[in-house]
Order: sequence, then C-alpha cells, then structure tokens
Amino acid sequence: MTQEYKGKSVYKGIALGPVVVFQKNDVQVKREKITDAESEIARMQDAVSASQEQLQKLYDKAVKEVGEASAAIFEVHQMMLEDEDYQEAICNMIRNEMVNAEYAVAVTGDNFAEMFAGMDDDYMQARSADIRDISNRLVQNLCGHAPVDMNDMEPSIIVADDLSPSETVQMDKDKILGFVTVHGSTNSHTAILARMMNIPALIGVPVELDALQNGMQAVVDGFAGTFVVEPSKEVCEQTKARMAEEAEKQQLLQQMKGQETVTKDGRQVHLYANIGSVSDIASVLDNDAEGIGLFRSEFLYLGKTDFPTEEEQFNAYKQALQLMAGKKVIIRTLDIGADKQVDYFNLGQEDNPAMGYRAIRICLKQPDIFKTQLRALLRAAVYGNLSVMYPMITSTEEVEQIFAIVEEVRAELEAAGIPYKMPEQGIMIETPAAVMISDELAEMVDFFSIGTNDLTQYTLAIDRQNAKLDDFYNAHHKAILRMIRMVVENAHKCGKWAGICGELGADLELTNAFMEMGVDELSVAPSMVLKVRKNIREYSAN
Repeated sequence: MTQEYKGKSVYKGIALGPVVVFQKNDVQVKREKITDAESEIARMQDAVSASQEQLQKLYDKAVKEVGEASAAIFEVHQMMLEDEDYQEAICNMIRNEMVNAEYAVAVTGDNFAEMFAGMDDDYMQARSADIRDISNRLVQNLCGHAPVDMNDMEPSIIVADDLSPSETVQMDKDKILGFVTVHGSTNSHTAILARMMNIPALIGVPVELDALQNGMQAVVDGFAGTFVVEPSKEVCEQTKARMAEEAEKQQLLQQMKGQETVTKDGRQVHLYANIGSVSDIASVLDNDAEGIGLFRSEFLYLGKTDFPTEEEQFNAYKQALQLMAGKKVIIRTLDIGADKQVDYFNLGQEDNPAMGYRAIRICLKQPDIFKTQLRALLRAAVYGNLSVMYPMITSTEEVEQIFAIVEEVRAELEAAGIPYKMPEQGIMIETPAAVMISDELAEMVDFFSIGTNDLTQYTLAIDRQNAKLDDFYNAHHKAILRMIRMVVENAHKCGKWAGICGELGADLELTNAFMEMGVDELSVAPSMVLKVRKNIREYSAN
C-alpha cells in the first residue's frame, strides 16, 4: 500500500529505487568487573589507534569526493578522540570502578554528549552527535566489530533514523540514489555532505523504520519534500519522466560551458565560484566558473592543533592562483569564530558566538595572527590575479585599522627585499551597520561582496543554525533585498563594483532581481555556476 511522508529537503533532486534501511550495528554494552585496570586501558588505547586509522581513511576518501572543507569533520573527530579530558575520564572510570573498557567508553560518551547537548551554544550542541559517533566507533572496535560497510549493495535509497558523517562518507556514492532520515538538521554535517555529493536528501521524515523492508520501491522527491513508499505504477511512470527531464536539463546545462555570462541586452556579469580549499578548484574549472569569488581561508586553520605557518598559507594561496591561471581569485581573510571554533585560538566560551569575538575582530585584537596571513597573501599575489576581502566589517574605523596593518606588512616585505604585490582590497557586507554606511565604505575600498547568510541572520535576528526558527527564516525578506539594492547603488556611485557571495547568489528565483539591481558579480557553489549562467543569459532589462 502506498504511503507518503513529508520532510525537509536538504538537496533538490528526484530518485526512484529500492529502499535499504540502515540499521546501526549497535552493541549492547554490559558492565563487567575486571581485575587488571591497566590491561583494560591498553585495550582502550589500541581501540583509539584503530579508530584513528579508520578516521584517516575516511578523511582521505572524503577529500577526494567532497573536498577538504567537508572532510574536515573527520579531522575534528580525530582530535576529539585525542582529547585529554575525554580519555582521562574513561581511564579514571576503569581504574576507580574496575569496569571493562566498553562500559567506561559508553558511559563517558553519554555523559560528554549530554553535557554538550545541554549547552546554550548551537555549535556546541551539534558536537554532541560527534561525541556519540566517536564513542560508538571506540566501542565497536573494542568489541571487534568491523565498521558498517554499505558498498556491497545495488543502487538504493538509504533510509535511517539519522546518519553520522562517517556513515555517510564511507558509502559508495555511485550506489546511493537518495537519503531519507527521521532526524537530523539542515545544517548538520550529513546534510552538507549530501549537498556536496549532489544526492537527493530529506530529513525530518516521520517514517517508522520497522515498517519498511529492504527492497521496497520508493520515491525521494527533494523538490516537493516527499518520500513515497510503494508508489503506484502511475507515480513511478511520472517519476521516471521527471528524472529523464532532470537528466536532460543537466545535459542542456553543459551547453552553457564556454558561453559568456552576459544578459540578453549585453550587460556583462562576473560569475565566480565559492570554495573552501585548493582541492575544490577542480570542480571550479569543471563547471566553467570565471574565477573564485570566495576562498574561505579559515579552512586552513580548521582541524589543526596549531596555527598554519606563513609558508603553509603562502603555498596554498600560490597554488590556487597558479591553477586559476590569471582568473580572479578573491580570498577572504580568516573567519574563525561563530560556528567555526578552533581550540588553539583560545576564544573562550561565549553566550552568542555568532555576534561575538570572530572574524576581523580577532584579526584586529590579535594582529600577529592577521599579519602572518597578510604576509602570505601579499607574497602570493605575485603569482596571479588576487583580491583580498575582509569579513564582518561594521565601521570605517575598522577599515582604517586594517589598512594600517596591511601597510606595516607591505613595508616589512619591502625592507626585507621579499617579492610582493598589492592586491585589490574589498570588504564583505554582512552587517546592517555596514549596509547603512556603505556610501562611506565605498570611498575607502575597491569592491563590496555581500555575504547574505550572515546579513540575513543579523537583519532578521535569527540564528540560522537553530532548526526551531526555520519557519521564521525568510531569505527573500524585503529588508534583505532593499539592503542589497542600497549597497549596489552606493558602490556604483563611487565607481566600485558590488557582488554577492552568500547562498542567495545561487537562488535562481532572485537572479532577475539581482540583474535589475545592477549586481556586478555572483559567486556560487561550483555546481550552481551553469544554472545561474543560463538565468543571466535569459534576462533582459527591456
């Protein structure tokens, strides 16, 4: 009998195929008395080493499939495994209570997960699932269970209560038609991975897993947000027709490669791509982006135990510029803080990190960190068409401070005889404050790039990581669109260009509105470049 369920779409696509219900290989952990605590701790350490090896393999696989930015979660898991507090808590429990390692890991994992889940900060709450993931992996290894392998299956729709990042990435993506989970959030690591893998996915689907059988036919419709189990013959035929239509659309899009990004009435628009690492450049080139409009340099800092050196950064930026062979590369200076926490920065606990000590505020308060990055950027600029932009600007005074530090770096390089080049310098418009003084800021900088993700959350007073507020989050709010228009107009009055690098840039419903506003540049996910180009080429002001 046909059953239809509603959920939240993570990636818009459509798929028809057999269901595979993903059952976690959960182990019933029993409390057992032991006589030798140290040998039990040695067992635990062996399990940690085995887990680290597995996570490294997952990281390497994820880098190839979804890029360094999305793979970074496995580096985070490795770091969490090595956390002294976590390991010490396990060892203390083994020694003090004389219990088996499996039990100590399970209890400690639950305690730490509950502690994170009870925190006010959404980022820390999200780490609760990571703790459970690494603790479950440790228990599995202690019990001698191999990690779940779902590669040996026919192409299927994966249905689960929830999926951890490690479970998602170790699957053979060529055999996954779609994801359906009962729980999860649109900003979870798994959701991000699904989007990067271009796999139709739904979360929050109220389906009883026990009521499903492997092999049942089902439809995942990411456009409508529906999951249909045992669809009728008619629905199957309709779905096949839509899938063929989508495949044809993708094929037609390929015709956009090599085409100019120009409106019907002849206005040239720059169409760039957003990336998180040098490894993403392959996707940029494959999708025919004209440059890189946002290189998130903070990913050079994530998943590490110490600050990246000047040479590490210089080599990454230099490589990006060389690979892009003269095309524009806009690198954003580090945007650490908020949902991107790094232990060695020692930022401290904040009640509201999204509005706290982050991005340019760290750079201005800790100029040594900033100067290291600036030295690497100015040196790398010799090798290509580099622009630099600074995030989270709220005042002209901040821009003056930035330029003073940049001048210090330039003078130091000059004095040392080190080759450098002064890049184009712009700022991100992400705060209502920056919007309201954009007429003054435009006189100081070379360009604006509007970060619509933060601009929307600050304008609407909504934490975009909070799933409870999804119904209130309106990225098309008139206030946001008026702000974008205001920023573009103020830039043009000063002869400067203005672009959009936030998620709204790829919103096909708004392409015409952006063209009418006179937006000069759009920077989007590589997979969206050809779709946006098609829309731009179909626009005419007349």
